[in-house]
Amino acid sequence: MKKATRQQTRNHNMRFVLKTIYEKNGISRADIARVTHLARPTVSTIVQDLIDGNLVVETGLGPSAGGKPPTLLEVETDAYRMLCIDLGSRRFRGALVNLRGEMTSQTQLPALGCTGDEALSLVYELVDQLVAASPTPLLGIGIGTPGLVDPRDGMVRQAVNLAWQRLPLKELLQARYSLPAHVVNDSQAAALGEFTFGAGRDNRNLILIRVGQGIGAGIVLDGQPLYGEGFAAGEIGHVVVAEDGPLCSCGNRGCLETVASTRAFLSAVTVAGSEPAWEDYVAAYEAGDEAAREQAVRSGRYLGVAIASLISSLNVHHIVVAGRISQLGEGLLQVAHTEARRRALPALVDETVLSYSLLGPDIVIRGAAALVLKHELGVV
Repeated sequence: MKKATRQQTRNHNMRFVLKTIYEKNGISRADIARVTHLARPTVSTIVQDLIDGNLVVETGLGPSAGGKPPTLLEVETDAYRMLCIDLGSRRFRGALVNLRGEMTSQTQLPALGCTGDEALSLVYELVDQLVAASPTPLLGIGIGTPGLVDPRDGMVRQAVNLAWQRLPLKELLQARYSLPAHVVNDSQAAALGEFTFGAGRDNRNLILIRVGQGIGAGIVLDGQPLYGEGFAAGEIGHVVVAEDGPLCSCGNRGCLETVASTRAFLSAVTVAGSEPAWEDYVAAYEAGDEAAREQAVRSGRYLGVAIASLISSLNVHHIVVAGRISQLGEGLLQVAHTEARRRALPALVDETVLSYSLLGPDIVIRGAAALVLKHELGVV
């Protein structure tokens, strides 16, 4: 086993100190030394370097313990921006995000039907707009995209809806913008966003299920995203849950996506002269339409089948559901919980908290920000 070099040790200690300041947000140098077990002179040197790099700022004096009042330190929230993009819908959405995960400006471009080079050009256009709009230096670029992604090199191995095959998205972005770039699957980004900024903040383990036109899950175990050996961990949308169910785009029948995605919900409503939109379904559901209500129960049960498998295989106690189906309220989650309890060890299901995400449509963008914070600063 190789011994760490002095520079590696220094970099590790700097990240450790910065993470401590980020988490405590109002902490003295002496308290940092106590928390990290680093020598006080080492902490003082690192803190000065962080101040010189505009990452940390002195914010005032803390209460005295009998001697000189300590100077408190916080992360300089608006010293840098992160350029964060969500490619998982009919519109490509981007935002500038500060170091606390707060979106300070955002933009979007219509992307329906855009594939291949046209879709890539749209990504560049979005990044160009945000680079020009940033009031501060950029820490990096974070992207959540549909498809199978190797997070190590940012290669989009396959994104069917975008017609991307082995697209070196990270490499292309870094070459074009001279900024660090990080690319992951959008459901995995969403899980990291929920873990960092949402309901997962008090949990080391989390499963985030995104329900939209498709269905996918992101998994965080012991504070680290689980990608899987082939980078497809959480690909639950193509698990068959309804034997002899509708034909799926993957070639199988009865995949979870065919019976519990928003497309399945929309099959329960009709709108004269046009395709039904999600708002049409919600209106029918809230009005007590029998077909809409039955579809919610049916889809909730199929979600429960998938949730039972996740609970049994991973034994994670916090599962969060994200997407517009949160508009249907707690009844849907109760149906899923009841079905999961029928299909898995009841004691395990009862230990599991099933809830909706509170991050709304920005969850992937917030996850892209967490990705940049994790890799560039080590505070996540």
